[in-house]
Amino acid sequence: MILKSIKYALLSTLLFGTATEAADRVTGEMHATRSEVIAPNAMAATSQPLATQIALDVMKNGGNAIDAAIAANAALGLMEPTGSGIGGDLYAILWHEKTQRLYGLNASGRSPKALTYEKLEQELKALGREDLPPYGMLPISVPGAVDGWFELHRKFGKMPMDKILQPAIDYAENGFPVSELIAYYWDRSVPRLSPQPGSFKETFTIDGKAPREGQMFKNPELANTYKLLAKNGRYAFYQGEIAKKIDEFMKANGGYLRYEDLAEHRSNWVEPLGVKYKGHTLWELPPNGQGIAALQMLQILKNFDLAEMGYNSTESLHTMVEAKKLAFEDRAKFYADMDFSKQPIEQLISEEYGKERAELIGERAAKTVQAGNPNLTEGDTIYLTTADKDGNMVSLIQSNYRGMGSGVVVPGLGFVFQDRGQLFSMDKTHANVYEPGKRPFHTIIPAFVTKDGKPYMSYGVMGGAMQPQGHVQILVNMIDYGMNLQEAGDATRWQHMGSTEPTESQAKYLTDGGYVEIESGVSTKVLRELQQKGHEVRFGNGGFGGYQAILRDHEEGVYRGASESRKDGQAAGY
Repeated sequence: MILKSIKYALLSTLLFGTATEAADRVTGEMHATRSEVIAPNAMAATSQPLATQIALDVMKNGGNAIDAAIAANAALGLMEPTGSGIGGDLYAILWHEKTQRLYGLNASGRSPKALTYEKLEQELKALGREDLPPYGMLPISVPGAVDGWFELHRKFGKMPMDKILQPAIDYAENGFPVSELIAYYWDRSVPRLSPQPGSFKETFTIDGKAPREGQMFKNPELANTYKLLAKNGRYAFYQGEIAKKIDEFMKANGGYLRYEDLAEHRSNWVEPLGVKYKGHTLWELPPNGQGIAALQMLQILKNFDLAEMGYNSTESLHTMVEAKKLAFEDRAKFYADMDFSKQPIEQLISEEYGKERAELIGERAAKTVQAGNPNLTEGDTIYLTTADKDGNMVSLIQSNYRGMGSGVVVPGLGFVFQDRGQLFSMDKTHANVYEPGKRPFHTIIPAFVTKDGKPYMSYGVMGGAMQPQGHVQILVNMIDYGMNLQEAGDATRWQHMGSTEPTESQAKYLTDGGYVEIESGVSTKVLRELQQKGHEVRFGNGGFGGYQAILRDHEEGVYRGASESRKDGQAAGY
């Protein structure tokens, strides 16, 4: 399947030479598919229009941005199970207007305590593997999303939880029409996941097939699970009826997740980490996630004049790709659960280290790139963002990992378990090595930008290793190239691939330079010049992430919203 947006981009390139320079845009926003959404009271941006409408309804009916984010996430777990659900994890950064500060939440789960390294090694040997598989029981870790909801609600929520979850319950019982891109990924997941233990086929298919675009789909079992959460809170999931069902199923089907793992799970409030870039500060969460890769890239890029180089020029693309390579080798070596290993995070995101790494960028593409040596003195996903009339803003990301996760569904519960544990390394010398009760390396990252100490923008670009690259591209498009919120997301994207992964051996590093995928819209001349610099350039067919954003305009007292034109979503406000 070639998506409509890709067809259009390719056609535009053939006809006009570049898909992003639409000369008929009389407003001057040459890279935008549509205008920003502007509203005075509240804004929501999600990857499914019905979820966006739910978020707005919550805020219209007395709820705040935190309530709206939870309601939208619950709806997406139903409507976009290809990227989210309560079998997965959650991270959030939020601006709380009353206290005038940012808060970070790590609601990711840990590996089963009953699965030791030695047992896992034996299991993998029986499968003929050296790394964790993408499906089945072995990559399952404790789902953290539900605890994340209740932590956010406990600390900042306003509307009762039963009212927050009711819209998703109604859609689960009565049905909703499946949207285009979600239907496409759903169809791809069914053949892979139907054979896994449990009731995937019964829960997520209609007569054995994925629902078609526009076809109504119901999930009454998920509705019942949401009802239990609405009535009994997080207790139902981690100690009550749901936890007991999970424990019983896992024991009967060779799984390792146990009641004790669920009962002991807790989310963690963490301090976001920030890096200044030309009058703005980008905030990310500390590892076990990969957010600080975006901060490392910015510390490198501030040593170059990207504005002078020009948008999508040979020099700007070359410089940004090389910065990504440098940051991602550090990502492969150092990013892991901070409870299990001490890592030089402050040094990695320091201006001095960024300058040192920037000096490694030359005229030609680097083939061999290794992690740095800072002083140690110290796949798929949904992203959504909401903002309310009081000034609260939420940047939230949530995922099952590989699309619909492990494929394991406990009969009667209506959701699939994540396979995030696949991102552990089996190298015992690696910071991200598998250990019981440990959080794996995570790809999902929310972002937030402040300016002059005030909230400026909540945004994200979901999609595996694309996320830090996407965070940087959006910010550079706005700050260096003067694009508005929607333009910045619509503009041509690139993605460098082939860097060392945190799942690989500690001794491994990039030796072939990897390759860069670029959307249509970059001139043939620039592509040829990148190749002459030593870059392997390919055209990408999708996979460039899913962007949602809200910008707070303090001068006018309004919000501006933007949504990903490559996906099914919507930004809307009132």
